[in-house]
Amino acid sequence: MTVDQHPPRDAYRVPDGVLIRAETPEDASGITAVHRAAFPRESVDRLVELLRDTPAYVPDMSLVATIDSGVVGHVMIGIATLRDGSRDRPIAMLSPLGVLPEAQRRGIGSALVDRVVERADRRGEPAVVLEGDPAFYGRLGFVAAEGRGIYLPLPGWARPECAQIRVLRETVPSLRGRVIYPPPFDLVAD
Repeated sequence: MTVDQHPPRDAYRVPDGVLIRAETPEDASGITAVHRAAFPRESVDRLVELLRDTPAYVPDMSLVATIDSGVVGHVMIGIATLRDGSRDRPIAMLSPLGVLPEAQRRGIGSALVDRVVERADRRGEPAVVLEGDPAFYGRLGFVAAEGRGIYLPLPGWARPECAQIRVLRETVPSLRGRVIYPPPFDLVAD
């Protein structure tokens, strides 16, 4: 697989018994429970709540994984800003991804990422950026963002390679700059 080639479509099939769909208002408490369990010392659940009330929120790119109608996973792609000098443009940003600890290591997180990136691609997004584990996201087609001229502000604990991108359209070669996170990220920063 080349650096920007998409992974095979069948590599991230949805595990048996798991349904992936767009979130509904009824899923809010389940989503909160997922992020509190997956990130017990962080404010990820609060971040999701705050993002829903901003222009960064794209309802059809906030997905849940359910088993027997209970939420076991959640992923969201919102819209951040890519600043290149004085030019600003929107860029899709994946954050957060969470799976209940007891449902992890079953392919649910990979399937959620695959499905939400597929939706971003259908919307015509040129790329998706994120900060996360290169070993996990690398399997899903993400590469170091800095090598593509994209810079994400990272928390102190994150290695530079945690800033990643998955290019969906090579027809946008001018995609360069510094990612500016939506304001809710500042409100929940530790």
